Amino acid sequence: MRIATTIFLTDETVTPVRLARELEQRGFAGLYLPEHTHIPVSRRTPYPAGGELPREYGRTLDPFVALGQAAAVTERIALGTGITLVAQHDPIDLAKQAATLDHLSGGRFTLGVGYGWNVEEAADHGVAWSTRRELVRDRLALMRALWSAEPASYEGEFGSVAASFAFPKPVREPRGPVVGPRTLI
Repeated sequence: MRIATTIFLTDETVTPVRLARELEQRGFAGLYLPEHTHIPVSRRTPYPAGGELPREYGRTLDPFVALGQAAAVTERIALGTGITLVAQHDPIDLAKQAATLDHLSGGRFTLGVGYGWNVEEAADHGVAWSTRRELVRDRLALMRALWSAEPASYEGEFGSVAASFAFPKPVREPRGPVVGPRTLI
């Protein structure tokens, strides 16, 4: 049986370095970190699990920085986001971050993809809630163009990129280190 850990690492928890080392020493299969850039104070969006939103949602570390630290001190455990809010990122930057983390970890990184639930958080990133699913699909297609073996351009509804040299490439082919809702992949 393979058991992995998903945890909200914050400025008040154990460090990514200590946690990753401990998990690997104890035989865990992986470490997955969620993402929230911020939590607007005046929210109308209810917490999906009900009740009050837990404190850690507003205090999460950047998952890419934290997983980079974890990758540097481990050799075996899988690393991933659970999940990345793709609509809230520039897709060219996100493609570079994901491919770099996958490269530096020796192919151990998985970009978990989701649409998000917090309308106000997404709005602060300029995301129109009604089209966020299409936006995520479009951004992933753009990222895959950058990850392709040969320079490939992409022209989508929400973004485009000219044929470009973009390295490093993700270790895993053909789709790169991406998992997400079945409708995405």
